[in-house]
Amino acid sequence: MDIQIGDILKLKKQHPCGSSQWEVLRVGMDFRLKCLGCGHQIMLPRKQVEKSIRQITKKQQE
Repeated sequence: MDIQIGDILKLKKQHPCGSSQWEVLRVGMDFRLKCLGCGHQIMLPRKQVEKSIRQITKKQQE
């Protein structure tokens, strides 16, 4: 899966704040994601993130 820093991911489950969209801040064996609803940041293993992705929105190329 080709996921880059700055991409927006829509995951299967919502965050408790109600948002299901996350911004990718770090990629590697773990992903650091930032909730676009409340700004909370989490680290999740790559396998878990790739399994729960519904949609990927690529960042704008400038």
